[in-house]
Amino acid sequence: MNDGAVFLMYHELELPGRPLCEDERGYVRYTVAADDFRQHVSQLQAAGFVATSVGDALSDFDAKTESGATEQRGPRVVITFDDGCETDLLEAAPVLKEANFGATFYATVAHINRRGYLSERQLRELSDEGFEIGSHSLTHSYLHDFTDERVRAELRESKERLEQLTGRRVAHFSCPGGRWDARVARFAREAEYESVVTSRIGVNTRATDRFRLSRVAVTRGVAPEEVVSAARGEGLAMRRARGAVLDVAKRVLGNSIYERLRSTVFGEGAPSG
Repeated sequence: MNDGAVFLMYHELELPGRPLCEDERGYVRYTVAADDFRQHVSQLQAAGFVATSVGDALSDFDAKTESGATEQRGPRVVITFDDGCETDLLEAAPVLKEANFGATFYATVAHINRRGYLSERQLRELSDEGFEIGSHSLTHSYLHDFTDERVRAELRESKERLEQLTGRRVAHFSCPGGRWDARVARFAREAEYESVVTSRIGVNTRATDRFRLSRVAVTRGVAPEEVVSAARGEGLAMRRARGAVLDVAKRVLGNSIYERLRSTVFGEGAPSG
């Protein structure tokens, strides 16, 4: 996998005695214990991985395209966090800095200053510490369900607000719930984003459409060895096949019916992101 990189997707990190931002089952399934995250990072580091932000990974792809080679310290993995939880700054950032790992944190504008989520000050602090801030939309609503004008606003206005708060350009967008369609890609380009990440499973290379990048979700209870295996691109085909089946169900049933059935039949909530 020398030509590509797996993008890992995290959400809130759980601390003993600290209530989560949300308590519904689908949300909880995507939370990872802070101690487990520390072990994930430790194992990735021990396996020789270099963790970067989305922007740095895409720049590396560009450099390889232009020169035919890049200076490579080790295999790459990209670490991303969705939602903008307070534990991004309190727990994830110190662990990442200790390992000299980069990451991209996608913040939802409507979550800022809510209980358990980053405040404006904390968001600026996270950015000032050198971590990349991306947009996770204005309201964390499924963009499939909106008119063109509403989708444009979710991308454009969230970008503008986050740039005002951080004083830095926001160039990368994460689709809430992984719900991607061609309109999202088109309006992201219009708003001058450089990439869009989804919940589609796979390895990204310099040939991957940057407005439909893949990620691999790290869920509750996943062992460090499994994270390293995923970062190597192992076992993703089976996960991708299952994801494709679920994508068809979403399109046929619609978001609300699909989520109710998944919760009842499979005992799971909707995919987070």
